[in-house]
Amino acid sequence: MNSITLQKLKHLRFYGMHDAFKSIIETGKLDNYSLDQLVSHLIESEWDDRQNRRIERTIKYARFKYKAQIENIVFSDQRELNRDQIHRLTEFEFIKKSENILITGSTGVGKSYLATAIGHQACIEGYRVFYFNTNKMLAKLKMAKADGSYLKEMSRIEKHPLIILDDFGLQVLDKQNRMTLLEIIEDRHEKGAIILTSQLPVNQWYEVIGEKTVADAIMDRLVHNAHRLELKGESMRRKRNK
Repeated sequence: MNSITLQKLKHLRFYGMHDAFKSIIETGKLDNYSLDQLVSHLIESEWDDRQNRRIERTIKYARFKYKAQIENIVFSDQRELNRDQIHRLTEFEFIKKSENILITGSTGVGKSYLATAIGHQACIEGYRVFYFNTNKMLAKLKMAKADGSYLKEMSRIEKHPLIILDDFGLQVLDKQNRMTLLEIIEDRHEKGAIILTSQLPVNQWYEVIGEKTVADAIMDRLVHNAHRLELKGESMRRKRNK
């Protein structure tokens, strides 16, 4: 009877229940549970399993470049990274309010890691996140305009409560990329959150964007009510290699 039950649980894709019930049988602890305790334990196991698989799917779908977690962030006076501020950000009011996070600092100080760690935690909390290298994203969207898939790609971006635009400002934007970035920012204004990282300080972004009118429009929407994190200190990569 137990063998048949296990087969049916697996067939129904109740993997959490299956594994929990199988463990109870194999350890000979079935008699230790009352009926209500057994049902509660099996349902709790199924719930946990589905939650864990959902988180795994969401993290995989986000396509993060790095494996980063909030608990592994290095807080030190040298970095000028405030633990309380990060804690507040990981309550994710900024996503609910469609606010942005702008992370700046020199190369190697951990901007991408920090952005990914926040994104990773957002996935755990149930938010859909998508990570982009900014230049690669703009190049892909330029190709999408040529092959007719542009609207589909833009719609996919718009559906995410949080997107991460990493390494913004490495290249000056041409006219097409400038207008594409404006469209992304406009689509998300008060409807979705952005985490953007850049080696350049915010006041130099105008030069990267170019064309004053478009730059003003992009910057106004990016910077308004944004949370600013300016990382300091020496390269974390050099520290690890010492």
